[in-house]
Amino acid sequence: MSPTLFQTLLGAPFYTLPDAVRLLHSSHGRRRMAGRATIDGGSNPLARLCARIAGLPRAGNDVPVTVEFIADTAGERWHRDFAGMRMSSQLRARGGRLLERRGPLQFRFLLHVNDGMLFWNTAGVRLFGILPLPSWLFAEVGCCEREHEGRYEFLVEAVLPLIGRVVRYEGWLLPDDDADTPDSPIMPVPRPEPIP
Repeated sequence: MSPTLFQTLLGAPFYTLPDAVRLLHSSHGRRRMAGRATIDGGSNPLARLCARIAGLPRAGNDVPVTVEFIADTAGERWHRDFAGMRMSSQLRARGGRLLERRGPLQFRFLLHVNDGMLFWNTAGVRLFGILPLPSWLFAEVGCCEREHEGRYEFLVEAVLPLIGRVVRYEGWLLPDDDADTPDSPIMPVPRPEPIP
């Protein structure tokens, strides 16, 4: 079977990731996971407007979340649902980078593994996939994935210059069949750091 998107991008370091993170990124076809998330929005009115335009989830604690992953030879599609607030993106590889398209924006991420965690660091953003936007605007947009107590955990954060935090959401996911386990607290996930 051909390697998955994340196996291709990470190479050997992929196999050093903990089981829960590898499992999420090892699937072909369709997979559904469910869990809970805590979502913090921005306090700046402009940040809230940016979040609304981008279709980001609304603030809330212990929010039910489901994610459907569809992987094929072209890449992956992720369909997230935060208590009815839906957010979708398309992911693929190009030039050793992960490209994620959400609406009119195409994010280009460098992936790296450190201390059992997978970090997504923004390496560029394009409008409609063509027009490059200044990278410094998105230097504090990133993601961190890890395993904690056998569960996959995530942290996504977007902070923009002058505007401040647009969104920060963190939580956990389990395969949908296993997601009805008793709730346990969401442990803070380390903040994504730039590649040294």
